[in-house]
Amino acid sequence: MITTKYHNERFANAIHLVPQNIPPIWFMRQAGRYHSHYRKLKESHSFMDLCKNPELAAEVALGPVKEFGFDVSILFSDLLFPLEALGMGLTYDPGPKLSFSLTSEADLNKLKTVEDAIEGLYFQKEAVRCTREVLPKDVSLIGFVGGPFTLMTYASIGKHDGNLSFLKTNQNFVDEFYKILLPLLKQNIELQLQGGAEVVMVFDTAAGMLDPNNFRRYVTDPIKELTKSFPNQIGYYAKNSTESQISQIHSVPNLVGFGVDHRFSMQSILKEFGGKGFLQGNFDQELLFADPSTLKQKINEYLSPMKDMDPKDRVGWVAGLGHGVLQFTPETSVHLLIETTRKVFGA
Repeated sequence: MITTKYHNERFANAIHLVPQNIPPIWFMRQAGRYHSHYRKLKESHSFMDLCKNPELAAEVALGPVKEFGFDVSILFSDLLFPLEALGMGLTYDPGPKLSFSLTSEADLNKLKTVEDAIEGLYFQKEAVRCTREVLPKDVSLIGFVGGPFTLMTYASIGKHDGNLSFLKTNQNFVDEFYKILLPLLKQNIELQLQGGAEVVMVFDTAAGMLDPNNFRRYVTDPIKELTKSFPNQIGYYAKNSTESQISQIHSVPNLVGFGVDHRFSMQSILKEFGGKGFLQGNFDQELLFADPSTLKQKINEYLSPMKDMDPKDRVGWVAGLGHGVLQFTPETSVHLLIETTRKVFGA
């Protein structure tokens, strides 16, 4: 097991459940299309170049840390690269497109072995290493991988939403794919940790559509397998998750933390599921499009109940969004949310 050193004190406190006034802050998609720094780089580099060139990936990840003062940086990459590594031919035009889909067990024979596929993910280890080198010493760094079920949906239907009946009813097909995918994700996580990631988040954009039994089979049980291999180094987030799903994830042993979206009260989530690891969330990202006056009001409405809580009752809280920063989000809104959060809690 790789020993973890947390570079950011507030992030470390959240993980170790140490009471603190000011929470650590990081947003999903904090490096991306809304940010002028990213758009400037995109003028001369393709998205694939920005992900696969470790120095460029580090530059993209550094941009929002310098601009907004995030406590945590995130590997700049894409969750579909394990599918490309398996031989599924990934292109962006502008959205992702795979060269073929998995529609039957026979299609699984087209995939590379895990031993061959992992070579296609070494660039992520180097990207993490390069990012760590350029980040300020007091900023933590996390990596990420796509959730197995989300990767399964992309591999079979080409996107993370839509009609999932094929996957929900063909359990043997999914099980056989998981026998390939999970070992690859384990090695992918290992590479990122070796590169210097402190935590690796598992992001699921499709799993929220599953019923409790299929969520357990396709999400919770695989996450347990990952945390068994990497205790206290795996975090999890599912878009559109239900309270039942959150409860299942909360039960996973040795999970370092998880995120919730804006449909939940953060105070209630902390009360019901706190005391185990970090809990990230969950300001509504769509409110960042409001005019400054309205946005200030919405931020204060969100933060006031959190401010009224004793720091001991909100241990583990990592301030973030319900999901991630949306394209065209005004940079001034991101500044306002971060600066107000720190001001309200005493910075």
